[in-house]
Amino acid sequence: MSVPYFYEPQLTNIVSTYILSEETSKHCVQVLRMKDGDRIDLTNGIGEIFESTITNAHKKSATVQIQHQKSIAAPAQKITLGISLLKNAVRLEWLLEKATEMGVHAIVPLLCERTIHERFKQDRMQNILQSAMIQSQQAWLPILNTPTTFADCIKSMQGAQKLIAHCEPTQKTSIKELKASDDCVLLIGPEGDFSPHEIEEAINLQYQAIHLGNTRLRTETAGIFALSVLKKF
Repeated sequence: MSVPYFYEPQLTNIVSTYILSEETSKHCVQVLRMKDGDRIDLTNGIGEIFESTITNAHKKSATVQIQHQKSIAAPAQKITLGISLLKNAVRLEWLLEKATEMGVHAIVPLLCERTIHERFKQDRMQNILQSAMIQSQQAWLPILNTPTTFADCIKSMQGAQKLIAHCEPTQKTSIKELKASDDCVLLIGPEGDFSPHEIEEAINLQYQAIHLGNTRLRTETAGIFALSVLKKF
């Protein structure tokens, strides 16, 4: 049976005992029925994992003893996914969850000329990333930016490889022909695609135009497909 795994962002490697957050305490004690002496693993989302034992199974403020701490190196490849907000929030949540499971480095929600979206709930989306990190038992939490205009994004993004996927009938490289960089920025547009003006502006800033195949994909599908091709597992 696997050891339960939880996210505690305030945890540092200088403590030997730690009081769990109310949310983690409740899950351990009330949901999982854990007791004193039971093992749990904790991560702070920045590369540290703490093997711990419960010493006080309180439902609101459980205490653990840190038995062992180990550092997990950050992934060598860092992919930043800039992707348009979606009108259907459920589909966007699915995208954030799966991108996190795949080890994306950062996600930038984009406001494009053709973006149609509901209100972006930053706290809820952050919680989805945290849950996906825990579910996939990773030690690095992706960075989730606040929604950014396309124009600001393409000017501020830094990367050895900068890619923009679009459906316009212009010269593009197949994503499968690329050699993925260890420092990559990937832009995916809204359901109506990036506008010709946006594509031109990105290319003027040294973004490489790519295509994802012969079928037209939904935004969230395109994001996950592109990540699966570029990611070095």
